[in-house]
Amino acid sequence: MNKQSIYGLTREQLVAWLAERGHKKFRAMQVWDWLYRKRVTEFSAMNDVNKGCLSLLEENFAIDTLGEHMRQESADGTIKFLFRLEDGNLIETVLMRHKFGLSVCVTTQVGCNIGCSFCASGLLAKSRDLTSGEIVGQIMKVQLHLDQMQNKERVSHVVVMGIGEPFDNYVHMSNFIEVIKDHKGLAVGARRITVSTSGLAKKIEEFADSSLGVNLAVSLHAPNNELRTRIMKINRAIPIEQLMESIRYYLNKTKRRITIEYILLKDVNDQQEHALELADLIRDISQQANVNLIPYNPVDEHSQYQRSEKESISGFYDTLKKQGIGCSVRLEHGTDIDAACGQLRSKQIKKPGRTALAEAAQN
Repeated sequence: MNKQSIYGLTREQLVAWLAERGHKKFRAMQVWDWLYRKRVTEFSAMNDVNKGCLSLLEENFAIDTLGEHMRQESADGTIKFLFRLEDGNLIETVLMRHKFGLSVCVTTQVGCNIGCSFCASGLLAKSRDLTSGEIVGQIMKVQLHLDQMQNKERVSHVVVMGIGEPFDNYVHMSNFIEVIKDHKGLAVGARRITVSTSGLAKKIEEFADSSLGVNLAVSLHAPNNELRTRIMKINRAIPIEQLMESIRYYLNKTKRRITIEYILLKDVNDQQEHALELADLIRDISQQANVNLIPYNPVDEHSQYQRSEKESISGFYDTLKKQGIGCSVRLEHGTDIDAACGQLRSKQIKKPGRTALAEAAQN
């Protein structure tokens, strides 16, 4: 049976786990420092931790539970990792270079059941949630790669926007955030962490009530129920009115800004009428929201959708601005390595005559 990843424990959980087995808090702090500051990948490397504690950890936990199946590097410095989990499943993680630092986009599920009709990630149905250790493990693998480059670079920003719906894996996602923002570990600032949701209203409210203190982005992608239901099946269960109420709850409770994500699909949701309708929809929260316009990355399996023309993108942006709505156009990263979430994974899984498990077995 595979051992649990020790990355899945928050610092408090590690302290409690060891305390229950007779080890003092300072011992847990030693282990924590070895994991996240010195970033060792074997318990035996923790040379100031007593052998009894190390044996206990070795017996119950693993450190490195992700295998690097493939890596693609873009001309712009973006790196897309395809990691193999211990059960043979494949997940994607992306490192992006910005002027403000290094950002990592992590995955929270194997596949996705939200069913957005334009999304590459949804081509493969969800088979399971990732554990918090598997999510933290993605950050650690990327940071270890940076360490090996010896440029003294560190992951400074994290976006939970990879494969899957983070709020459908809420507990593990929350533990992941607690681990990476811990000031005695990786110390990724709360304001540098963003979680994206397709609109699970009840979870948005739970998120608002939590002490996580990180940023929220909501994938809206349409200004009315008819259009949103057509491209995002989640809207059948949670219509825009309910979603907007949960957003207002979040804003009132947290007093923090929110990002509204809006993917631009040619001749579907990118016309001036859509921009005006979107402006009306969010006008009452416009001082606390920013619309992030996302140029679409075409996917072969979703050939009914195409990227909006540059004129349509700029026109949509200008219309929102004139309506007093703060907005921006997302900068593209890794266009030459299939930048859209899920593309690398789905291409590997669907290679003729080869399955993910078969490929994993050969590596």
